[in-house]
Amino acid sequence: QVQLVESGGGLVQAGGSLRLSCATSGRAFSTYAIDLMGWFRQAPGKEREFVAAITWSGGSTYYSDSVKGRFTISRDNAKSTVYLQMGSLKPEDTAVYYCAAGRRGAVVSRPGEYDFWGQGTQVTVSS
Repeated sequence: QVQLVESGGGLVQAGGSLRLSCATSGRAFSTYAIDLMGWFRQAPGKEREFVAAITWSGGSTYYSDSVKGRFTISRDNAKSTVYLQMGSLKPEDTAVYYCAAGRRGAVVSRPGEYDFWGQGTQVTVSS
């Protein structure tokens, strides 16, 4: 199995920044051909929404239009950790943020394409 643990959420004022981390563990990365790491978010009453993704192998990055230019996804292969640096935060960024792991070739923006999920971390942006 693959374990994902998010951290770094909290309360921040609009215009502020936060950095989320997703620590990964487990020996099943190669078994499941895991190469894609994604961040999703879900606000109350809304569907889970794609935020950003990155590949372990080549470091290719993908962003939703709503966060492009404000958020940066990165990974540290040695630490098996993925980060989401969030800047210029807005109240509409308030949500529970989830880290997810998917197989090579998965469609990056579809939650159903990811095989493993973390428990989520709350991000609240006050106006």
